[in-house]
Amino acid sequence: MSINREVLPATLYTAEQCRALDRTAIEQFGIPGFRLMQRAGQAAWAVIGQQWPQLRRISIVCGAGNNGGDGLVIAGLAWQAGLEVQLIVVGERYAEKLRGEALEAWQWLSGFGVKADNWYPGIELTGELIVDALLGIGLSGQVRGEAASVIAQINRCEQPVLAVDIPSGLCADTGAELGMAVYADLTITFIALKQGLLTHQGVDHVGNLLFDALLLPDEVFEDVPVSAFRTDTEDLRELLPKRPASSHKGMYGHLLVVGGDLGMGGAALMAAQAALRTGAGLVSLATREEHRMAALTRVPEVMCHGIDEADELEPLLAKADAVVIGPGLGQSVWGRRLFEAVLESDKPMLLDADALNLLAQSDSTLPEHDWVLTPHPGEAARLLDTDTADIQANRFEQVRELQSRCGGTVVLKGAGTLSCDGDVIHLCSDGNPGMATAGMGDVLSGIIGGVLARGMPAVDAARVGVLVHARAADLCARQLGAGGLLATDLMNTIPLVINGLEENV
Repeated sequence: MSINREVLPATLYTAEQCRALDRTAIEQFGIPGFRLMQRAGQAAWAVIGQQWPQLRRISIVCGAGNNGGDGLVIAGLAWQAGLEVQLIVVGERYAEKLRGEALEAWQWLSGFGVKADNWYPGIELTGELIVDALLGIGLSGQVRGEAASVIAQINRCEQPVLAVDIPSGLCADTGAELGMAVYADLTITFIALKQGLLTHQGVDHVGNLLFDALLLPDEVFEDVPVSAFRTDTEDLRELLPKRPASSHKGMYGHLLVVGGDLGMGGAALMAAQAALRTGAGLVSLATREEHRMAALTRVPEVMCHGIDEADELEPLLAKADAVVIGPGLGQSVWGRRLFEAVLESDKPMLLDADALNLLAQSDSTLPEHDWVLTPHPGEAARLLDTDTADIQANRFEQVRELQSRCGGTVVLKGAGTLSCDGDVIHLCSDGNPGMATAGMGDVLSGIIGGVLARGMPAVDAARVGVLVHARAADLCARQLGAGGLLATDLMNTIPLVINGLEENV
C-alpha cells in the first residue's frame, strides 16, 4: 500500500484525545498495542530510507515509555538492514522500568543481540542521523535532570535529527517548550495530528512534519471528538470558487476601510489595496484628508474620502456591505469618534490594531456584533487584561476565552494562527518568518474584509482570509527568501492564491 506521509490531515487533537484513539484501536478494534508500535517504527524507518538513503550509522536515543518503544523498533529494523546501530537508553535499570508495549519491543529487540548503552554526560553520538525517541506526548511538567541533559546534548550535535511522534520536551497541546525541547529536522507523528506541533514554539522544533495514521480504520475516529481543524486547499476552493463568466462587481461586495490617522496613512491604504487584490467588487477608504492624494496616486481603484468628523462616515457606511476599522486609526479624538460611529452601525465588521486597543479600553458592555477581531498576542493580552506570555502559553485556551468575552470570531495571530467562533477552532499551518514585519496585519485585515464584504459568514471569512494571507506570503518567500519581505510584496501574490495559480510560480 502506498502512503503519502506528506499529506497532513485536517483534524487536530490534544494528547488526551490521541490516547483515547489509541485505546479505541486496541480495545474496540482488537489491534494489539505492540502491532501499532511496530507500524510506527516501520513508518519511521521508511522515512529514514527515503530521506537518508546512504545512511550507514544511526544513533537512537530511547526513553522508558512508549515513545522509547517506537525507538527500539526502529533500532531493530536498522540492525536488520545492516546499519551500525548505536542504541542509547536513558535511565538507570532501564529494562526494569519498561512496561506494556515498550517491554514487548525490548524483548523483540533482544532477540537480535543489539547492544544498548546507558546514556551518560559526554557520551558521543556517533550516528550520521540521531533519532529522538526520548519523551512522548504524555509529558506534562517541565523537563529536568537527566532528560534535560540528553536534550541539550542532542541540540548541540551537528547531525540531522528525526523526532518520533513529537520532539522531546514539546507540549503536544500548546506547542510550548516544557523547559527545553529537541530541535528536529524532521518529525513523523502517528495516528492523529497533535495540535501543538503546528503553533507557538512547536513550529521551531518540528522541522519538516510528516504524518502516518498507522492504517487505523476510519471508524476508530468516530467516537473521539476533534480539538481543532486545519484550514487547507479544499477549504479555499470550497469557499472561494471560480468566478462565473457573468460576474459583475456588484456580486463581490463593497468594503469600507476606516483608518489612517496622521503619519499612519499607509496602514489603511494597504488594507484597502489587499481587499481589492482579494477580489472585492468595490473598496472605499475613509482616512485623513492629508492622505487622500497619496492614496489616489498609489491605488486609483480605491474610492478615497477625506474624513474630518464622524458624521461624514454615515453615507459611506450606508453604501458598504462590510467595514474594516483599525489600521492606522490611532487613539486620538479623531480615531475614537470614528470607532464609536462604526460600532453603532449594524454592518459586518473587522476590528484590528487601534480599534482593538480602543475596544480594550472601553468600560461599557461590548455591543453584540458578528464581527471579526484580529489581535496579535499583545493586543489579545490587553483585551484579557493579562500579559503576552499567558496568551502564548496556551493559545487554544486563550482564543476560546477571547471569543467568550468579545463574541464574533476571534483570529489570534502568530505562528499557527487560530480562528475561533465559539464553536470550532481553525488553525492555519501555512506562513513563514518573513511575515514578522510591519504592515502584514493590515494586509490580513484587508483580505478578510474583502471576503467578508461578499456576505460570507465571519468564521469562514476569517479562516479563508488567514490561509490566503499565509500562502501569499509563502509565495513571496519562495521568490525572495523570508528575510526582508514587505507587506506590499503580497499584493501581487494574493490573486495567485485566490485563483489557484500557486504552482505557476
